[in-house]
Amino acid sequence: GKRGGTKTKGTTRRAAALILVLCVSGMRAETARYSVPEEAERGSFVANIAKDLGLTGEELLARQARVVPEGEKQYLQLNQHTGDLVVREQMDREELCGQSEPCWVRFEVLLESPLQSFRAEVRLTDINDHAPVFPNKEIVLKMPESTVPGSRFLLESAQDPDVGNNSLQHYSIGSNEYFLVYTRRRSDGGRYAELVLDRALDREQQAEIAFGITAVDGGTPPRSGTALIRIVVLDINDNMPVFTQTLYKVSVKENSSQDTIVVVVSASDLDAGTNGEIVYSIAQNSEENLQTFKINPETGQIRLKKPLDYEEKKTYEIDVQATDGGGLSTHCKVEVQVKDVNDNAPEVIITSLTSTLSEAAPPNTVVALFNVRDRDSGDNGRTTCELTGEQPFRITLLAADAYALVTSESLDREQVEEYNVTVRARDEGSPTLSTSKTLLVRLSDVNDNAPTFTQEVYTMVINENEPAGRILGHLSATDPDAGENARVRYSLVPPPTGALGAASFVSVDAESGTVRSLRALDYEKVRAFEVTVRAADGGSPAQAVLRVLVRDENDNAPVLLHPPPDSSAAGELVPRWAPSGYLVAKVVAVDADAGQNAWLSYELAKATEPALFRVGLHSGEVRTARAVTERDAARQKLIVLVRDRGQPPRSATATLAVALVDDFSDAFHQLGHDPAGGQLPQVAEEEMLTTYLIASLCCVSSLFVLSVLVLTANTFCKTRVRADLPPASPSCYGDGDFASSGMGVGSTGTLSPAYRYEMCLTSGSGRSEFQFLRPILPSPHSNDEAGQEKDEEPLRCLQPACDREAHKGSTATPLF
Repeated sequence: GKRGGTKTKGTTRRAAALILVLCVSGMRAETARYSVPEEAERGSFVANIAKDLGLTGEELLARQARVVPEGEKQYLQLNQHTGDLVVREQMDREELCGQSEPCWVRFEVLLESPLQSFRAEVRLTDINDHAPVFPNKEIVLKMPESTVPGSRFLLESAQDPDVGNNSLQHYSIGSNEYFLVYTRRRSDGGRYAELVLDRALDREQQAEIAFGITAVDGGTPPRSGTALIRIVVLDINDNMPVFTQTLYKVSVKENSSQDTIVVVVSASDLDAGTNGEIVYSIAQNSEENLQTFKINPETGQIRLKKPLDYEEKKTYEIDVQATDGGGLSTHCKVEVQVKDVNDNAPEVIITSLTSTLSEAAPPNTVVALFNVRDRDSGDNGRTTCELTGEQPFRITLLAADAYALVTSESLDREQVEEYNVTVRARDEGSPTLSTSKTLLVRLSDVNDNAPTFTQEVYTMVINENEPAGRILGHLSATDPDAGENARVRYSLVPPPTGALGAASFVSVDAESGTVRSLRALDYEKVRAFEVTVRAADGGSPAQAVLRVLVRDENDNAPVLLHPPPDSSAAGELVPRWAPSGYLVAKVVAVDADAGQNAWLSYELAKATEPALFRVGLHSGEVRTARAVTERDAARQKLIVLVRDRGQPPRSATATLAVALVDDFSDAFHQLGHDPAGGQLPQVAEEEMLTTYLIASLCCVSSLFVLSVLVLTANTFCKTRVRADLPPASPSCYGDGDFASSGMGVGSTGTLSPAYRYEMCLTSGSGRSEFQFLRPILPSPHSNDEAGQEKDEEPLRCLQPACDREAHKGSTATPLF
């Protein structure tokens, strides 16, 4: 276009045709080519990329198009708004490519979203910005006067770094009578000058001839360079040196070291003396040849001045001149072919890389685009690409040296957060060279994991009566996701509608999972409860069970069941003949607390005769500590202390009134009159003795009447007793203890149900006897609506000497 310099219409058509065949799906197509003159000004128009790609400027901007150069320097720039490709920095063709033609500046056009790349090349067309220059401003040739007309003399070539028509095209010399100049073309396209003797020299007429030589290029306008040729006519030397070969062809490996012998040229001269002494030199060539090769002037050995590089230049053409002592010279050509060796490892060039990839990316997602380049040739430059290690990625070939790194399977950030993907490129040379490039691919998190509680059931303990707000413990749930996806919030699961939920007892902090009490709890009402807790991160929640155990405090004192705490004193009767260990009564108490707070112990706190009674520590049974004697007071008062094992301990006291009796009248008198002090005065004892005598007379008097009644009822009583009692059961209990099986004693030593004692008087043995009966436990149906007792068990006497026959005709009267 006019904005970027001169570009032919044919080039424009070819570039447009190439662009139209680009594959929009992201696969590589043929390389698009453009043209721009070298040293074009900044901002010069090269091409319209958007038009060639079939995209608008808005689409180009939306897809974030950019130019990726092949080298390190950015010479071109893409205008994303218009799609114009313009010159960013001036390009010197001679600096970039030297004498190579054509000269290409390669780059790629990269489109994001979706990821695509297109290869393109811009050819730098040469402009005539250099004039031919001779290495020496003065060229001196020595010729014997015997030189025959038609002899040719090779002149040093002028150097012009331009190429094509802008390079050196022909030579011309100033007017003279002896010489003509011819322009010759070498195999590499370069031109050199041959000076031809047109007529014989005559040293006597003219010993020195001088004229100018001009080298002209083909530019528009043409440029030229000049030098002075000075011909020194020598005396006759009629033999010229002759090379053994006019053309030497050799090959040298590019990894040859400095001073390596490339070739040895040889020439001979039939002359003798100084006219036959030959000196070798590199007659003419480019400055590059002079910097690369050197020749021994005496032996003709051509050696390397520096190592060769096949990738920079593949062929060298050297002109070697042999000059004898008389000034006669001849020349030959040496063609040096540089042999490639595998001295360049492949290069991995990343053109695009997605540094952060979602873990939800499906297989075949493009992660990176890269090229592999090897500057060697043949098998040495043929490359393959692979990944090292087992990773969820693979390489897809897009074009000859273009690849894409794509995912091969599903990814999981919770297992691997990032991958160091190593791409290895190797060539097929011998030995094989390889290069590795490591790409860091990080995975971004998605919320694909639900929280997990560290425990299925959390058990926490709280003391009863603790104030509200007390911390019970902490819930803990883990989430393998990251960031906000791993932020866990805790909550209680609401109870069903209408249900009395235990969720009103505790609360859970949403952020920390701290469990706090909402109210004080009473162990006697609520001993444990469970609630369901939930942990959620925004996705599927997890649930666990929170079990709270209420720890008992000693906040309840023992409660007496027997004797009742509201009674002034419970009356118990003990016969005077009671031996040691005789069961007097049983103190029964319960405690609403639990554990050791409800473990009760009994002890005798106070007694009228402390040595007469003892109390079971755990059973609460009040027994005689020794046999009862006549000296013991008839009325005893006992205070039993019931204490639990809590901290601090709580206690209660039971008061028992015990009467020591011999018969019924004494029992009745004892129970009916209770002196406050517990000790009877002497007058009272005398009154009791009189009472005993009167009662004995009454009993003897009524013996006859009772005997008749006993004989009448004997038969009926015997039948009834046998029907009520098991056949093998004894008719009487032994002395002392009551049967403990009739009392409901719990594991704590307390008696759960209420009980009572029955006693009766028997007759028929000639005297009245006071007898104790076993405890009677009330049955569930023992009371009717009027409160009267039913279904009582048959009375069993506790008198040691009684038997079934002795009771024939006797009667029993309950006292209480």
